[in-house]
Amino acid sequence: MENLKARTPAKLPRLNPALLSAPLFFFLWLVASRADESKFHFALLGDRTGEAQPGVYEEAWHEAAVENPAFVLTVGDTIQGGDDASLDAEWQNVMHILEPYRRFKLFLTAGNHDVWDQASKEDFEKYAHHSVHYSFDWQQAHFTILDDSESDTLSPSELEFLETDLAAHRTQPVKFIISHRPSWLIPVVMGNPQNPVHQLALKYGVKYVIAGHIHQMLHFQMDGITYLCLASSGGHLRNDKAYAHGWFFQHTDVTVSGTQASFKIEELKPPFGEGRVTTPDDWGAAGLAAKH
Repeated sequence: MENLKARTPAKLPRLNPALLSAPLFFFLWLVASRADESKFHFALLGDRTGEAQPGVYEEAWHEAAVENPAFVLTVGDTIQGGDDASLDAEWQNVMHILEPYRRFKLFLTAGNHDVWDQASKEDFEKYAHHSVHYSFDWQQAHFTILDDSESDTLSPSELEFLETDLAAHRTQPVKFIISHRPSWLIPVVMGNPQNPVHQLALKYGVKYVIAGHIHQMLHFQMDGITYLCLASSGGHLRNDKAYAHGWFFQHTDVTVSGTQASFKIEELKPPFGEGRVTTPDDWGAAGLAAKH
């Protein structure tokens, strides 16, 4: 039997674009343009609160907007919250901050500072223009946004929503699960695949699971799935506040190309950071990986 892999293809003569027929030129242009359509990038923002640090969220938006993302996606905690009486005022303040960036489509995740009772849930949905849990497609990518704003674990109804949504979009080549709290964190740290988010991600081919809440940059891999906890985009830094331990202000640029996504984690520039750029592989379960 002929070994096709061993064959060396004959060299083709170079084509002079001037000699291409109009139909052939159009066909080649169409192929190239469709290839470009399978690539896009978007911005991920971490928590703005608790205890929002003055000017940080604004700078994160400014730096993310310079890169002209297709859209912006947050992992929750947009307002400080906790008081029904100040709900509208807090959301109006956020809308004022976002006024210069209205050209970008914004997808919010409900955090525990955003939603704590029925009134806060209704206000979140009013200003976010979508439910506390929802999903959307962007080209070849599917995003499932979960609501764990009022519990450290995902409720049975939320897990049902997740499975129903993933089943309905199983043919999408790239899938993301986004939540505010990393309910999967302890099982993943322990290398235990027996948690419902991981099992559903495996079942439906989800490759990226992302959360916030703890304000620390952490990265885990299990069964081919990338798990990320994003560092803060405005909420206070905790513990020793050391960059090497994952405590810094950032925005993340995500490029989706074909069936893969790549992440560029961008520390904010001075005065809020040093502008260092990393990828998930630079991070582990306790901050910067050993090679750093």
